[in-house]
Amino acid sequence: MNDHLTNRLRATGSVPADVLDQVRAAADAEGLVDVAWATTDSPLGRLLVATTPVGLVRLSYRVDDEVLVELADRVSPRVLELPARLDAVRRQLDEYFAGRRNFDLPLDPTLSVGFRLEVLEELRRVGYGTTVSYGDLARRAGNPGATRAVGTAMRTNPIAIVQPCHRVLPAGGALGNYAGGVERKRALLRLEGALLV
Repeated sequence: MNDHLTNRLRATGSVPADVLDQVRAAADAEGLVDVAWATTDSPLGRLLVATTPVGLVRLSYRVDDEVLVELADRVSPRVLELPARLDAVRRQLDEYFAGRRNFDLPLDPTLSVGFRLEVLEELRRVGYGTTVSYGDLARRAGNPGATRAVGTAMRTNPIAIVQPCHRVLPAGGALGNYAGGVERKRALLRLEGALLV
């Protein structure tokens, strides 16, 4: 490292943006990144999105280090902010919030296993503008008595919005809970025309 750059690093206490961009580009070119992440703005606030070579692995309302640590622990420690790898995801999110009906993204199921994965796969069949009860989703996933397990699958859904857990309601028709908050759930259902008030 040249002396000028060393002095800049010492003076600022951080890596200059141009150097960080070079490191990111080199890591990406060398195939050293297993999980690329970025943030994006939405009408519901800032979102964190992450992808692997398989597909979208995380879409979170939480934009914090805990999400990145979870990705490092459960997917791969080779996690790096690479916004360009998330361009397609961010574009489709923009289109969704502008009224486009469906996502066309490959998904990486690594963060969901067992019955939770089966429930999320069935959840993706719940169409835009429609809702389903927890009990109905349990039946569709092949285990009618697993309503509580469906609730757990919704609460731990790693790919919010794209895996539309906001479309799952209690049997009585109330909104119920939502990991992103009830107001976000209400906003998504209104956007899709599934909730008029």
